[in-house]
Amino acid sequence: MNPSNQNTRLPWHRLSPEEVLARLRVDENGLSPAECAERLRHYGPNELQAARRVSALALLLEQFKNVLILILLVASLLSIFLGHGVEAIAIAVIVLFAVLLGFIQEYRAERAIEALREMAAPTARVLRAGDEMEIPARNVVPGDILLLRAGDRVPADARVLEAFNLQADESALTGESLPVAKQSAPLAADPGSAGDFVNMVFAGSTITYGRGRGVVVATGMETEFGKIAGMLTSIETEKTPLQKQLDHIGHILARAALAVVGAILVLGLWRGQPFIEMFIFSIALAVAVVPEALPAVVTISLAIGVQRMVKHNALMRRLAAVETLGCTSVICSDKTGTLTQNAMTVCEIFVDSERYTVSGVGYVPAGQFLHNGTPVEPSGPLHRLLEAAVFASDARVVRNAANQRWEVKGDPTEGALVVAAAKAGIDKATLDARAPRIYEIPFTAERKHMTTLHQHADGVVAYAKGAPEMILPNCTHRLTTAGVQPLTQADCTQLEATAQEMASRALRVLAVAMRPNASPEDAERNLIFLGLAGMIDPLRPEAKPAIRTCEEAGIKPIMITGDHPLTARAIAQELGLLKQGRVVTGAELDTYDPVAFAEDVESIEVYARVSPAHKLQIVTALQARGHIVAMTGDGVNDAPALKKADIGVAMGITGADVSKEAAAMTLLDDNFASIVAAIREGRAIFDNIKKYLMYLLSSNVGEIGLMAGATLLGVPLPLSAVQILYVNLATDGLPALALAFDPADPGLMRRKPRHPKTGIFTQPVVSLMLVGGLWSMLINLGLFLWALNSGRSQQEAMTMTFVSLILIQFFKAYNFRSDRESAFRSPFANKWLNLAILWEVLLLMAIVYLPFLHGVFGTYALPWWDWAIVALLAATVSPVLELTKVLVRRGRFGELT
Repeated sequence: MNPSNQNTRLPWHRLSPEEVLARLRVDENGLSPAECAERLRHYGPNELQAARRVSALALLLEQFKNVLILILLVASLLSIFLGHGVEAIAIAVIVLFAVLLGFIQEYRAERAIEALREMAAPTARVLRAGDEMEIPARNVVPGDILLLRAGDRVPADARVLEAFNLQADESALTGESLPVAKQSAPLAADPGSAGDFVNMVFAGSTITYGRGRGVVVATGMETEFGKIAGMLTSIETEKTPLQKQLDHIGHILARAALAVVGAILVLGLWRGQPFIEMFIFSIALAVAVVPEALPAVVTISLAIGVQRMVKHNALMRRLAAVETLGCTSVICSDKTGTLTQNAMTVCEIFVDSERYTVSGVGYVPAGQFLHNGTPVEPSGPLHRLLEAAVFASDARVVRNAANQRWEVKGDPTEGALVVAAAKAGIDKATLDARAPRIYEIPFTAERKHMTTLHQHADGVVAYAKGAPEMILPNCTHRLTTAGVQPLTQADCTQLEATAQEMASRALRVLAVAMRPNASPEDAERNLIFLGLAGMIDPLRPEAKPAIRTCEEAGIKPIMITGDHPLTARAIAQELGLLKQGRVVTGAELDTYDPVAFAEDVESIEVYARVSPAHKLQIVTALQARGHIVAMTGDGVNDAPALKKADIGVAMGITGADVSKEAAAMTLLDDNFASIVAAIREGRAIFDNIKKYLMYLLSSNVGEIGLMAGATLLGVPLPLSAVQILYVNLATDGLPALALAFDPADPGLMRRKPRHPKTGIFTQPVVSLMLVGGLWSMLINLGLFLWALNSGRSQQEAMTMTFVSLILIQFFKAYNFRSDRESAFRSPFANKWLNLAILWEVLLLMAIVYLPFLHGVFGTYALPWWDWAIVALLAATVSPVLELTKVLVRRGRFGELT
């Protein structure tokens, strides 16, 4: 019997935490690495039944679902029996090469999507061998100690060991919309439903409040959630708007192309051409010009582009969002950790009307306390403030064994307070052991403060820390060197002025207070004010250049922070983000008339002291003004704003699981510059898809125009079925794919954001495609007629046209590297295109000059003067397209996007 099955049948809810740990053979420090590896092998990965992976064989067979290809292969077999063996085999080989190329493209796309699924897999925070770590959720095993906090998605079924105001949303499992309060005590009886197991948390549920610990009792398909639903672990692969648009356009073009092909077939038969010859040619032409692969091309480009984004630390969860990225006109960014380094350091403390500066940077617990420049030993009110700040914090400072660097486990602001206390010789573990925490009122974005209650030898003491405007009104006394004194109005005025002055210097200011003889009911009333702690979070060095790039790209950056308005203003001005705009607080937003706010939102550049609920209000107002909004968020309460935003951006390091699932993009380094880099990549991907399609469809217009023109003029067909198929393979193959990897235009981030309703086929793009296609038709048809009338054989005339058509499309590949900039600025910047063209030219030379291929392709060994004529005529397409671009830049064909 599978041990996992045995685990799920045990009455975990009726056992005490100690009994549960004993049954699972684990202690409070968690499993050892060796035991984890053994249990992972024994129980298997913590994942639900995997979605069926598309096999390589299935992808290969999928290529043969194209009816035209099947008809062409059948017709080739038929022609063998009618005596056209060489040509039929050549057609079959070229078609199979095209099928193979399509297979390789789709296989790469499928593997790219799978790689994204792996990168987007959820994680879990566990305690193993006493060390807190984040691991892939699939590696969680029975016996693992889970560390639970608000915003986490529970990775497996677990028995609660500790619960501090712990609540879980189990609606995905039970349908009950209200969060369920959790406890650690055993239950006396068996509950009636999953929602009544108040000492259990279940896979797929979400922690909405508080914190706690639990020990895993079931994983994977053995969990309650595994029996009814699956966790979100994959990239969504629904069709993007662009794919849908191309589906529609592809069908229109296919019908038009088939109508022309049908007309060519009828005219050929009317002129007395053999049926099987005209039938094979018509099907070959249809295969060459019907753009059935357009949506697949977009999928490949998007998927590979998304992989490139990961190198810029941006992970996209939805392919459709990549299209929207290039349209982003506003980025609403959190300050802490995104524009700054998230390495908070206490640098100034104000207690008993005295200022103390603290030396040292970052999380290294080494530094001095100075008063008027003289080092002092913390004592009295200063020492009490540091102790109180540590009591009211959950963060721990540890040294990473791998790199010996000091790191904070928990909130960086709390980490700064713990580090400051450590500089005074105060150890958090020692304090917690001396006075254990018995209750807490957690910090929330709305409350802006946190209170904890601790059992001291002489009674229960409450410690509070948070925004000065939230703590100070609840204080009635203050601590001085002379003892506890009443807090007067003059004292409050001085403290408020001091807090504002510190904030004006870009310091984040927290107030610290305490209350002896406290209870949960009165813990936040009649507090004793201890002092103010000012800390700074250094700006990320790449943030200022990224903001400048935004401005050049027509993107408005907006800073959103919970900091004091003065702090927010100082930082925004240092970043160069605040120029002529306004700073608005959350309190002002609460009183704003919605209509007035919608009008004023354009002039606001900084939002201070805001809650997650305000973010939704900001996004809605900006969208009402027609903006495409990217919004960052890391908490569970940010999820509605992230879903509402056009591009929700979650924090990969500090973000809650719920925020990551609500977002379209996750920053792996929580860096604002990564958002800008992702937008640039998104613009580049869209640009490259546009280049590919301009080239592909312009080539198709030229091919079908050439054949239709010859048919209408009553002259022999300029190309054979084998030749038209090879042209399609040579030009729509490697050169076209190389355009999908074209380097980004240097001026890409100096363009205005593209409107989301503006598709690829704008008037300038269509004009370029038609000019390129029609010029190709005129040049090649004229060349063919001239060659026939100059005394050359039909085989030589067809060979010249065959070579000219391929060369003219190679020239177009370079011209279509931009729809606005000249191809002559940096013509050979795309090394993949250069290699593709070189390879194809070598193959073309072989087809023209190797005697044994003459019978297969119907070619003729051209003399050098024929090559000179062909190359000169083919090259004329470049100046024609460049002249068209000049007219495009002047607005003669509509506005560039």
